[in-house]
Amino acid sequence: MKLLRLKISMPISRRRVDQYKIELRNPCRQGKKLLVLDIDYTLFDHRYLLQLMRPFLHDFLTAAYAEYDIGLQPGISSLVPAITNLGVLSNPNYKITALLDYLAMITVQFDSRGIFDCKPLCLIWTQFPEFYSSKNTIMFDDLRRNFAMNPQNGLIIKPFKKAHSSRDSDHELLKLTTYLLAIAELDDLSNLDHNNWQSLSEDNVKGRRRHQ
Repeated sequence: MKLLRLKISMPISRRRVDQYKIELRNPCRQGKKLLVLDIDYTLFDHRYLLQLMRPFLHDFLTAAYAEYDIGLQPGISSLVPAITNLGVLSNPNYKITALLDYLAMITVQFDSRGIFDCKPLCLIWTQFPEFYSSKNTIMFDDLRRNFAMNPQNGLIIKPFKKAHSSRDSDHELLKLTTYLLAIAELDDLSNLDHNNWQSLSEDNVKGRRRHQ
């Protein structure tokens, strides 16, 4: 069987866009950028029920909400009760715009990487073109393959695992808050290299804005 390349997989994404309808939990806000978040090993570690929440989670989401609409996309639907129990869907300091389930994922095939599921941002952009595009969207995920169709918009986050022993030393969300708020001032996020996010201070990002 001949292996498909990503460019041949794009019609698969089109069919999924036509079939899957995103239901908003809260209205999209004009002028806000979009932050799409993975859940497991990004926001919490589901294996440790008593200490599963990543440190500074609510502070991070509160700060991000000032500049970004927030979409959550778990890889499996069974994770939804966990974020509900953590108060993520009912916190008074921020609102979740949309909760996408595993049906929003598509299967792609690469010559070099084989077959796997990923999370196409075009599904969101096509349904809400007046609000979101590649220029104002960023996705956090602990698995790079999940944004294989949108590599320029993806930021690989350090996985939050072994919560019982790592939570006291994990400051990932604090550092990412600084980065998110810095790039929120940019008109176009699509020319940023999110692979180097840790080396970009707030002053450096603002400097880039002056030269756009």
